[in-house]
Amino acid sequence: MKVGAENRTKLIAAVALMTIAVVVLLFNSGGSGPKAAAPTPPIPTLSPTATSRPAATGRTGKGHGKKVSTAPHSLDPSLRYDWLKASEDTKYEGNGRNIFLAQAEIPQPVAPVKTDAQKAAESGPPQPPPPPPINLKFFGFASRPGEAKKIFLSEGEDVFIAAEGDVVNRHYKVLRISPTSVEIEDVLNNNRQSIPLTLG
Repeated sequence: MKVGAENRTKLIAAVALMTIAVVVLLFNSGGSGPKAAAPTPPIPTLSPTATSRPAATGRTGKGHGKKVSTAPHSLDPSLRYDWLKASEDTKYEGNGRNIFLAQAEIPQPVAPVKTDAQKAAESGPPQPPPPPPINLKFFGFASRPGEAKKIFLSEGEDVFIAAEGDVVNRHYKVLRISPTSVEIEDVLNNNRQSIPLTLG
């Protein structure tokens, strides 16, 4: 094995690679010298005190419609107070939809409002009020031998002595007397009530 033959093979490979690299470099550059850089367009600037007005206004059909401002885009960092005012005056109104629910809300049916006439028709004719209670108290007997049986009745601080068929306090009639109760009729209200005997 010869040492010089190995170095010669490496040298031929390096020369071939260098030739290919030069050809590729010339092909990419187009054979001419370095190209000049394209000039950058100038950036429009506005002074901080200058206010820009809309460049054009669009109108619809017959001259009626909203003005459409087409202000030029600039890199001016100064604040535009007219734009801020327009954004402050904007009212954000939703349509009542909850965006956090997966499904749309189904409105609940509202029960129809019933009038007084409909309520009265459903409940039927009005019932008459109940008669007032009889406020008499039966607390004893006042009989003598050979006389009709009489009883003691009281209403508040008034005390009455009555037999069967008597009218007490101008509108209470004693109908029947028994050993433990008395049956009283309110002749003004056509109301009958049994009053038990109370002791003490």
